[in-house]
Amino acid sequence: MAGSQAIAVDEEKVKKAIQSGIPLTITTFTLPHEIEIYIEQLLAVFLKYVDQEKLKDYIVYIIQELAVNAKKANTKRVYFLEKNLNLEDPEDYKAGMENFKEDTLGNIAHYLQLQKEKGLYIKLILQTKRDIIFIEVRNNVAVTKTELIRIHDKIARSRQFNSLEDALSQVLDSSEGAGLGLVILVLMLKKMGLDEDCFDILSTEKETIARIIVPLGRAKVENLAILSNTIVNSVNSLPQFPENILRIQQLIADPDSDMISIARQISMDPAMTADLLKLVNSAQYMMAKKVDNISEAAKMVGIKGIRNLLYSYGTQKILGDDTEDKRKLWKHSHQVAFYAYTLARNFHKDRAVLDDANVAGILHDMGKIIFSQVHPELLEKIRNFCIEKGLPASTFEELSAGMNHAEIGALVAEKWNFPESLVCAIRYHHDPFSAPQEFRGLTETVYLANMLCEYENKAVDFEQFEGTVLEAFSLTSKERIDAMLLRFQKDFQNEI
Repeated sequence: MAGSQAIAVDEEKVKKAIQSGIPLTITTFTLPHEIEIYIEQLLAVFLKYVDQEKLKDYIVYIIQELAVNAKKANTKRVYFLEKNLNLEDPEDYKAGMENFKEDTLGNIAHYLQLQKEKGLYIKLILQTKRDIIFIEVRNNVAVTKTELIRIHDKIARSRQFNSLEDALSQVLDSSEGAGLGLVILVLMLKKMGLDEDCFDILSTEKETIARIIVPLGRAKVENLAILSNTIVNSVNSLPQFPENILRIQQLIADPDSDMISIARQISMDPAMTADLLKLVNSAQYMMAKKVDNISEAAKMVGIKGIRNLLYSYGTQKILGDDTEDKRKLWKHSHQVAFYAYTLARNFHKDRAVLDDANVAGILHDMGKIIFSQVHPELLEKIRNFCIEKGLPASTFEELSAGMNHAEIGALVAEKWNFPESLVCAIRYHHDPFSAPQEFRGLTETVYLANMLCEYENKAVDFEQFEGTVLEAFSLTSKERIDAMLLRFQKDFQNEI
């Protein structure tokens, strides 16, 4: 993103990221002034859409302090390398730091160029997950034990100060900027009503991560929960699953029924029969010849396959596709389903993930349809509810735009007695690490399939993918994702 021209903030991209819990990322190698300005502007837009504008000045300072520290850490690596000094060696560290500040400030362009050549980045990540704002500043060098001790010592020292004036009146260690920046950072957190437990420095083999955790305003979280539950409580007005589906569910639950009886009941619904035959003849089953016998098809997919067919078919039947918006959502959902199943087939050994990937993909966004499309009168009811309760109009607007759609979908899935695996895939498809361990594999698969579709549509960038999920699927580079996505696109077009 480096350059001499001002960078415009894409507000729609920011809104979408907040609604979907997708991280916003900025990566730079040299942290030029125009990037600092862009970060401040992006943060202003981000905080506006999470109703936390009052925190802007504090968080801007915090991010600037952490970014400068990350830049300095990267500079230190190339400086020590050039001087042939070992950062891990106490004597070398002491010798290197004697002239580090003077040497690097006097020739900063040279050392910034070295950082760029070495690929040493500074990365800012902004993200909302459920009721928390995560702010991270990362740089791709591991912090040494000596540095980590010094950092935590400075943070510990900040506890003795109640104000900035107190901190400035003390003479701190002057070898590395006096450590005053971190002290002020902790004081900023105190002014935000937080403590140092909300700030941490983590180190992996590849990165140093400075993380700030800011809880969203309690009122905002409570308002979203109130509206979400009001919507779900209104789901009683939605139709129940069609009679034929309920009858098939009863047959499946009856230990005395057989597959022939179940197949016969399915055959009474031409649309469901077509869906079952399409499923059996899809790439999922890789049949040598086309299957057109409903009994044979039912035997092939098995009881669990039929159950999953009922969940997806019944939900689509109830929610319908009578508007252009619904048709777009269902098209996206079917593409996510295809990508999720293909990912599961190629990367997962867990049979449960393979069995559920398709239906979880189809249902992952059902909350969006339920809120915005099912019953227009429900929107008016919620709008009036906001007025009666004195809730901000912005809360309703955020909900209608998609915020909390995963929770709404999951709550409705629970009301319809969907299995826990599908409920979790719906609830956590934007936040896979919050899913119970038992269903983490399925949730990560749906998350990645959804992100691949968004990436294909240029709604997200490569850097917005969760790195841990990419590593689990051995997709650690943009080139690998691009190559795989080309195959997925071709196969999906053949499938439809």
